[in-house]
Formats: sequence, structure tokens, C-alpha cells
Amino acid sequence: MLTLVELAEEEGGEAEEEVEREFARILEELRGLEFRKMLSGKDDERNAILAIHPGAGGTDSQDWAQMLFRMYMGWAERRGLETRVMDVQPADEAGIKSATVLVKGPYAYGYLKAEVGVHRLVRLSPYDAAHRRHTSFASVAAYPEVDEDLEVEIQDADVRLDFFRASGPGGQHVNKSSTAVRITHIPTGIVVTCQNERSQFRNRENAMKVLRSRLYTLREEKRRKEQQATAGEKKEIAWGSQIRSYVLHPYQMVKDNRTGVETSAVDATLDGDLDVFIEAYLKATG
Repeated sequence: MLTLVELAEEEGGEAEEEVEREFARILEELRGLEFRKMLSGKDDERNAILAIHPGAGGTDSQDWAQMLFRMYMGWAERRGLETRVMDVQPADEAGIKSATVLVKGPYAYGYLKAEVGVHRLVRLSPYDAAHRRHTSFASVAAYPEVDEDLEVEIQDADVRLDFFRASGPGGQHVNKSSTAVRITHIPTGIVVTCQNERSQFRNRENAMKVLRSRLYTLREEKRRKEQQATAGEKKEIAWGSQIRSYVLHPYQMVKDNRTGVETSAVDATLDGDLDVFIEAYLKATG
């Protein structure tokens, strides 16, 4: 680097440009190292299972859930992460009733844990004949994909299996046999549905994977709360709380309620440009 600087001082021109490029590369490398240091949780390196559900707001919220689904698919593509849709349940009129996606790649869970909570949208509703402003909500959850060797005990007696036909928008059947699987974990009330695979076996396998991850997360969250109670800690935003607002009308702004980070680049954010929010959250909590 010093040699390049000396050469740039002597010759200028292309040498100066080369120094600037090298300096930018070093800064980016240091930034990456700092970011990796923030992702030092025991599960941060794991793949992630992302789940999206609409909240209050009817068709608008179901449409908002689908917008979030596309946003995270775009974010994963930007980061070079692999995605596999495990389950999507279309809503009757527009949007989705739920979506579950496996996001595979280094630190997928470490990044996506920053997105857990309720996301709020304010816009002029395309589903309101009077075109009035509506507020919609959707929840985002993320779970680390757990390995088979991790001890997550699931007793057969604690699980109820239901099989049904996978369906498309408007109730259209996409499979005439009962390949879709719903697993209910009776002790916790957790319900997992998978229907995207054509095979009942694969859907059941995927549903069990999601259930294992959710039970593991539940156990780790309980342990974390017990440790905080013992240490007398009071910190962190509660899971499921409203974390971010996306305003499309009467002005355009996305604001993270936890960190105060905001941007007017709403379209870019909805296309998956989320790193500014994720990085700010990880810095604040790390």
C-alpha cells in the first residue's frame, strides 16, 4: 500500500486511481471484519428459517405480507444467499396468508434475527374503493436451522399430523392428492404447515425441520430470559414488537423504531436494500 501511495505521488493519474481503489477495498474488508465480530452469537452462522404472517388489516395486510416476502427474497439474492420456499399459502383475494422460506448461506440467521418483529405499512389502499389511507401490519420471525445432532426432543405422542390437498389462489387445487402436511405440537401449540413439495414425505420432512427450529428457538429464548432475570438485566426490544414503519403516503419514508435509522428510498428498501437497518441494529445490540 505504501509503495502504491509513493507511486501515486510521483506519477498521479492511474496510480492515484489504483490507490483509491485499494483504500476502498481495505475499508470494505475492515467493515466486513467488524460486522463478523457483531455476528458472534452461538447460532449466527447457521442457515435461517424465515416466516411471514399478515396481521390486522385484511386484504391490505395479506398484500403487505407478500411485499415483505418479495423484499426478503430480494435481500437474499443481493447477498448471494440461497433461498428455498418451504411453504406459501396464497390469500383468497390478494397477497398471502403465510410464507416460510429456508435461507441458506453464511450468517443467514445472524442477519435475519435483526428483522424479527412487526412491520407496519402506511399507504393509499389499492383494495379500498374510496382509495383511503390504510395501515397494515405483518409479522416476521426467524429461526436458526438446527442440525439433527442437536438435542431437540419431540415425542410422537406430542405431535398431531394432518394431511390435506395443497391449494393455490382462490382455493384452486394444485395437487389432487393429500400431499400438504400440518403438524401441531400439542404441548406448545406451535402449528407448522408445508405444502410446496409434491411429495407428502418431503412436506412432512420440511415441516419437522421447521418445528425443530422453532422448539430450539423457544428453548434458547427461555434460557436467555432466565439468565437475564438472574443477572437483573433489563434490555432489548421484545420479540413481536413493532420494529419498523414503511410510509408510502402522504410522504415516503422507512424508519426503524429501534435504532432511529431512516431513509426516503422506499422503493430500494422494498427491493431488498436492508443492510443499513440490519447493520445498525446489530451494532446497537452487539
